[in-house]
Amino acid sequence: MKQIPTLDIRRYQHDRATFVAELGAAYREFGFCCIGGHGIPQALIDGAYAAFRCFFALPTDVKMRYYVPGSGGARGYTPFKVETAKDSRYPDLKEFWHIGREIARDSKYAGMMPPNLWPTEVAGFREHGDALYQALDQLGTRVLRALALHIGLEEHWFDDKVDHGNSILRPIHYPPIENGAVPNVRAGAHEDINFITLLVGASAEGLEVLGRDGRWIPVTTRGDAIVVNIGDMLQRLSNHVYPSTTHRVVNPPNANARKPRYSVPFFLHPNPDFLIDVLPTCVGADNPSRYPQPISANDYLLQRLREIRLI
Repeated sequence: MKQIPTLDIRRYQHDRATFVAELGAAYREFGFCCIGGHGIPQALIDGAYAAFRCFFALPTDVKMRYYVPGSGGARGYTPFKVETAKDSRYPDLKEFWHIGREIARDSKYAGMMPPNLWPTEVAGFREHGDALYQALDQLGTRVLRALALHIGLEEHWFDDKVDHGNSILRPIHYPPIENGAVPNVRAGAHEDINFITLLVGASAEGLEVLGRDGRWIPVTTRGDAIVVNIGDMLQRLSNHVYPSTTHRVVNPPNANARKPRYSVPFFLHPNPDFLIDVLPTCVGADNPSRYPQPISANDYLLQRLREIRLI
């Protein structure tokens, strides 16, 4: 069975051409790659996970103080069994929290990017959450520079397209499954909405990626590697040169099902007013444009949030 490759991003500095070629090949084939050598301190990751676990361990009535009905879960807490994968009959077996970009409240994006909520019951939640957000935002920009070069763009082409992006850090808690067989899975088969997703903490079993042959490929990481995958917005922008691959989080078939699972994806979005219009470098005789009508990133996001029943 094919495996999702792991590449060391430090090679971008001294072996750029080869690294970009290998990274591009991985994304064209899988839509996924594991990125090592990123330099995000393990102490920051561990501290953030500890704070997030403390929040999810709070009583439900306390967590619900941070739930904002009708907001699409844009900030704060979203309770168990609310989000439902597109076309799925059953809601996902998870609860989560959303941390967004801190922006000035007089920003032109303020109407689309609400202020963050911070739980006062958990010491260090804000500090660790904000620091991890910033670290993953910066790493995502580095990955996009390599992806830009691979499709014939200038290295920094994405920089000013994502510097005010409506990106989200999402700590997730998958509670233990106590009742044996259930129709739901922890996260139903889906594709991500955004440009790229950076997943911290894929060392626990459960994440699976749908290969081109129709087989599910289990993904677990070792060492400091972070899973980075293509989202639908970048698939559309690149005219499917970079595919947004279906993935899921399945229930473990063993005793681990009765243990909680935690993960922290970072969904890197473009700026809300960025126009997703197929790149000319990704159009050719063998790959004509699939999307003649452009759409703004914010309109696309709202369309997809309706599909997964968050709004």
